[in-house]
Amino acid sequence: MLDLDALSKSFDGYRAVTDLSFELDKGEVLGFLGQNGAGKSTTMKMVAGVLEPDIGDARVLGQSIVSNRREAQRLIGYLPEGAPLYRDMTPLTFLRFLADAHGMDRIARKTAVDRVIADARIASVTGQPISTLSKGFRRRVGLAGAILHDPPVLLLDEPTDGLDPIQKRAVRALIARMAHNKAIIISTHTLEEVPAMCSRVIVIDHGRMVADKSPDDLAASASGGLEEAFITLVSEARGGGA
Repeated sequence: MLDLDALSKSFDGYRAVTDLSFELDKGEVLGFLGQNGAGKSTTMKMVAGVLEPDIGDARVLGQSIVSNRREAQRLIGYLPEGAPLYRDMTPLTFLRFLADAHGMDRIARKTAVDRVIADARIASVTGQPISTLSKGFRRRVGLAGAILHDPPVLLLDEPTDGLDPIQKRAVRALIARMAHNKAIIISTHTLEEVPAMCSRVIVIDHGRMVADKSPDDLAASASGGLEEAFITLVSEARGGGA
């Protein structure tokens, strides 16, 4: 469903992502891990068509994000880091605006908006200005927007950032419900989220892949479990110095 082919991106001579390639199949939930500055968000922005890659391509159900961007983007739901929102709108008007942008008719719009309000558990705040919402609620409004058009591929950058434990559990359950018929990439700094949500893990450092394993296999590679395995991989990728 998603095929990354040698994606590369530089900024002012700094190579943020280098020759990154992998495929993601239907039903897979990929934990995309790396330290700050490892290239995770840059990669997701390229896949979403927000950034133009210097080299390489990403294909969503065969549609190139480089040569056929609009068609590819219609197949993607993207929750960027920070969940940028129109703060003067309410969640309800924001979601209706997105539905109109996706070309939904009135019946489809109501069905989709009602569905994601329930899925993201934001019914209690749909009439409040987004500017007044907590970070957790804003994150959930952003998630609702990402899944509104029921896309086959989801790119979720820190989807549980700012959520309390109960809200995190609800998001995990939502991702589990969606996972069987989608391909999902989740970027996260919270390693305990990985075995709870992901069937596969890719670790990158300085824009290069350093591991592609199941969460169990990655955790089993170090005596201290997932956290130690992650630290060891990054340290080895940097020549022994994390």
